[in-house]
Amino acid sequence: MKQFLKPIMFVGTCSDAGKSVMAAAFCRIFKQDGYHPAPFKAQNMSLNSYSTPEGGEMGRAQVVQAEAAGVTPHTDMNPVLLKPTNHVSSQVVLHGKPVGNMSARDYFGKENTKEELFHEVIEAFKRLERKYNPIVMEGAGSISEINLRDRDITNMRMALAAGAAVYLVADIDRGGVFGSVYGTIALLPPEERALVKGIIINKFRGDISLFEDGKKILEELTGIPVTGIIPYFRDIKIEEEDSVALEMKTNTWKAGKINVAIILLKRMSNFTDFDVLDMDARFNPYYTHRIDEIEKADIVILPGSKNTLSDLQTLRANGIAGAIIKAYKEGKKIIGICGGYQMMGIRIEDPDGIEGDIPSISGLGLLPVATVIEQEKVTKQSRFFFLPGENKAICKGYEIHMGRTTLQHEAKEQPVLQFENGHTDGYYQGSNCWGSYMHGILDNPAVLDHLAEGFNTYKEEEVPFDYTAFKDEQYNKLADHVRKHVNMEQIYTQLL
Repeated sequence: MKQFLKPIMFVGTCSDAGKSVMAAAFCRIFKQDGYHPAPFKAQNMSLNSYSTPEGGEMGRAQVVQAEAAGVTPHTDMNPVLLKPTNHVSSQVVLHGKPVGNMSARDYFGKENTKEELFHEVIEAFKRLERKYNPIVMEGAGSISEINLRDRDITNMRMALAAGAAVYLVADIDRGGVFGSVYGTIALLPPEERALVKGIIINKFRGDISLFEDGKKILEELTGIPVTGIIPYFRDIKIEEEDSVALEMKTNTWKAGKINVAIILLKRMSNFTDFDVLDMDARFNPYYTHRIDEIEKADIVILPGSKNTLSDLQTLRANGIAGAIIKAYKEGKKIIGICGGYQMMGIRIEDPDGIEGDIPSISGLGLLPVATVIEQEKVTKQSRFFFLPGENKAICKGYEIHMGRTTLQHEAKEQPVLQFENGHTDGYYQGSNCWGSYMHGILDNPAVLDHLAEGFNTYKEEEVPFDYTAFKDEQYNKLADHVRKHVNMEQIYTQLL
């Protein structure tokens, strides 16, 4: 039996410093070294979420880390998830279930709420610690937000409670690394500073040996060793956590590819649904809210949204809705997933104001369905047949939505998929127009091949693209990359 290790926690000087990817790397490293690790992030704010086998909802970053660790995702790994519904409020998901919407002022300002949530996350952490070794923890944003310290349930307060060895991750690519590292550590009180066992410089470009003087300066300034300097990489594909990553994905049309325009929504959720398109050589996906980019696309995809009615209203106001309808009339493929499926219908109603102050809005009218937003949230994993009767391969995906969609105008049922229990989902107008609630539907080879039908393309490989095997290979590449550039002996010493 492997020796028990203390929890390790990766915190940042800023958002998008690389904490999530670093945690995923160490989940795989510990797995490779014979341990049984699991990820943990007390509170996550993201519109990218996932349904666990038990039907709970959690942030996808911890799902990625669980995959890297080789364990089944569970909501204890992310007990509090905040899903922004607009610029001032978020849906609060506790232990996988929504408990209501709260404004930022109420969420961060109510002492009782924060203490109750902190108790819940501590209990979730303890349950994990009884089953896994070690726990790989992730902080949120920057740990130097001193105005929020007394309301912290995610960063150094959680590290203190867990007795974690903390490693500070800094993004050198954005500049100012000396000020951000020194300032971050200087702002910590002594008991928190004592937990920081190392500094990891991330996203380094060029010759690492040229930073040797910089490493010594940081160590002299802070009294903390620089444990690793991680070179910038683009050849390792790890699922990104939040909308910051979309800035790197908004490329444009390419000749010789099936060009897929993914509509860029203000409250887009689960854009990870389309990561597989980046990996399949036949496709060129790009995110856009420009009419000319939509007009050039072969396929247009309407993604999910945390505020479907508001996002649809915006699409109408900026002319995107008209461009999508025009693309459909010109024979382009139009696909909707979750909220995008709802938008493709005749109308969407929100009688209880769950999403906001828009009670009803006309849809794009591409599918004979209508949706009513309801309080109950569907969160479940599913196995299904895509285009029942045509495909026999079992596919997998998951649902996360608040809404009931029904057929209109005596339309006959034409489902996109059929579950193993005989129930169905979605509406299939034809190969050029369909929608479904199923997240992760494109991860299935049968669906990808159907999407590519009618275009003059070929696969670079004879065998079907196996996205699960591909991701596993990427976790190994990430672990090897990080292991090569950190002092693993120092890290293991701090964890014993």
